[in-house]
Amino acid sequence: MLSKWCRYQQDDLHHHGSVRLWQLGWPLHEGDSFHPEENVAKMARGEPLTDQDRYPWLLRLHDVIERERRSSSDALVACSALKRLYRLILLHGSKALPTSTSSTPLPHSVPGVFFLFLHGEYEVIRKRMVDRRGHFMKADLLASQFDVLELPVEGQEENVVRLDVSRNIPDMAMEVEKHLSSLKSPR
Repeated sequence: MLSKWCRYQQDDLHHHGSVRLWQLGWPLHEGDSFHPEENVAKMARGEPLTDQDRYPWLLRLHDVIERERRSSSDALVACSALKRLYRLILLHGSKALPTSTSSTPLPHSVPGVFFLFLHGEYEVIRKRMVDRRGHFMKADLLASQFDVLELPVEGQEENVVRLDVSRNIPDMAMEVEKHLSSLKSPR
């Protein structure tokens, strides 16, 4: 099970990268299709989402991840999990919400789930967003995403594969396949 965030190259990844993932037989769950209508309308107006806006969406995606895990299936969930908290919600659901009464710290990884962190220069990503057509999220919102982005912390979020968006799609897909192979290799 994979989850990806920082989807700035998402259209390219879906077109090219998912071809390789589909060769693996993995379904693709596009995070944008799980947004409540209110979120879509807000982004279409150029308004950034708040944490409160994102929580129901992240919980829906957590349910998708859990469903795939319970069925022992591999899948790709494409979304913008910009903050550590968002990644924890994807992994642990409502137990990770700030309103949770759980006092036990949650692990930053869950067996069988890892994140692809697509990162790149602001202008490169902005240009790709400007060039895409038909998406409700406008490129003007990119700055708000960079403002809240929390980079994965080395040694704390071991379930992260970093991918530079300046690389070509086949190279990034090979990096993911290499990581998958390393997970299957005996240690």
